[in-house]
Amino acid sequence: MTSSMIIPVVDVQGNNFTELWAAMVLAMKTSSFIAIDTELSGLGSRKALLAESIEDRYKAICHAARTRSVLSLGIACYKELDNKADSTYLVQVYNLTLLCTEEYIIEPQSVQFLVQHGFDFNKQYAQGIPYHKGNDKGGDAHGVNMRSFFVELLRANKPLVVHNGLIDMVFLYQCFYAHLPDRLGTFTADLSQMFPSGIYDTKYATEYELRFTASYLEYAYKKCKLENSKAIEGGKSGTHVFLEFCKYTGNMQSYIDYRPCVDNQSHDGALNLCVQFSSYGWCPNGSQCPMSHDTDLIILNDEKNKQDKRKKRKRKDKKKDSQGQPDRPPDTCESPEGKRTHMENMELEVEVNLQDQAMPKCEPEHKEVPKCEPEHQKTTVSNEAEDTVPTKTTSKNGTDKSQPEASSVAPETTKEKKVEGGTHRAGFDAFMTGYIFAFARTLTAKTEENTSAALVPECLNKLFLSGKSIPLHVAKSTFSKSSKAHVHKMESIWGKSFAVKTEQSA
Repeated sequence: MTSSMIIPVVDVQGNNFTELWAAMVLAMKTSSFIAIDTELSGLGSRKALLAESIEDRYKAICHAARTRSVLSLGIACYKELDNKADSTYLVQVYNLTLLCTEEYIIEPQSVQFLVQHGFDFNKQYAQGIPYHKGNDKGGDAHGVNMRSFFVELLRANKPLVVHNGLIDMVFLYQCFYAHLPDRLGTFTADLSQMFPSGIYDTKYATEYELRFTASYLEYAYKKCKLENSKAIEGGKSGTHVFLEFCKYTGNMQSYIDYRPCVDNQSHDGALNLCVQFSSYGWCPNGSQCPMSHDTDLIILNDEKNKQDKRKKRKRKDKKKDSQGQPDRPPDTCESPEGKRTHMENMELEVEVNLQDQAMPKCEPEHKEVPKCEPEHQKTTVSNEAEDTVPTKTTSKNGTDKSQPEASSVAPETTKEKKVEGGTHRAGFDAFMTGYIFAFARTLTAKTEENTSAALVPECLNKLFLSGKSIPLHVAKSTFSKSSKAHVHKMESIWGKSFAVKTEQSA
């Protein structure tokens, strides 16, 4: 049993950025939530990023954002379709290749990681979308450029979803918005006003709400994708999530990178798993490691261990009952098993961030607008957070239905297009981040019909902090003020009324 998918990712670069502008803006404006991810040229000192003081950590990340750059930005727009059964999302994924026009540091290990996962530096330098960091210059806010694109993201006013996203947010602020404020409190105050619909961190959700054994992105994504099959096959009640993808035609076909997401079907034999990779999704030996890095096998092994522990507990309970001892209290939600401290894992957990709707009918002048026809094949996610077993794809009525082969999604003309290695690309990682969030939403009981309510209340405005038991709260405190650059920027986006509201809320 597998739950394979082929994810169409639209590659956006300098030669098609203007052409795709209207489509991307509409996708953001009509979405239910937006997931993002970045690939960076480096992060600098890992020790500084793990400082005990959160304020010191923020300063270290700010230094990295000012001296390094965003190489690629992934955006996944999830639009919930009202006329469908259960929760059905139309998903549109974009991978933007970027090029900072200023000098910046690029770390050798970052280059190596990115190249191993298919990043094309030749394409970046030849076709990367140019941008500059810090405050606006001239007519930045009105042209077709990355700073204007980020403004459109803010104007869409949708919930923003990240995975281990503090570093992402700092880099996005410095690269596409304004100079970073010196104090963390000012930064979080600015973020709370920039994204009033909330910021959600799936790393925090995976650790503290879903409570998976591991929480790195690929593990969490595949765990969510697999965990629904038992409930579906067993006919259990509950809300399921269905995904639909656009069927791109015409000139758009040449822009699509079809990303196969195929579960490993060979689970026989001994599981010689890499312990380091199993825990963190990263191994210093990389592809040279003699042990298996197969995430599907890792998840199956975790489930087997969990089942073995349950059997042992049952035997102990029976033994206690036979001896007349009190019954053991029922199991509560278990915390992640076999974990080492987050402090040991910082190099991965920051992921060096290197990873790791019908489409608009309004047409740009003299440009072909991509038509988006939802595919009828869907993948499902259940709100039944039970034992993980390999899942299969089902149609919405619950009948088994095979996921489309590559040829049913990728047109004949693109069959020979090279599929880049690895899953660590900003666009695909943004898709996985959104998928985790869609799954987490199904676990939130809908007690009232309130469209303004938080999508996942327990995770609203909480950014994961490695090595800390509490998250960073994105909120404006009584002791912090918004930065001047931010106030000026928001006035240009929302008008002078923003300044009045800011003063009233202060």
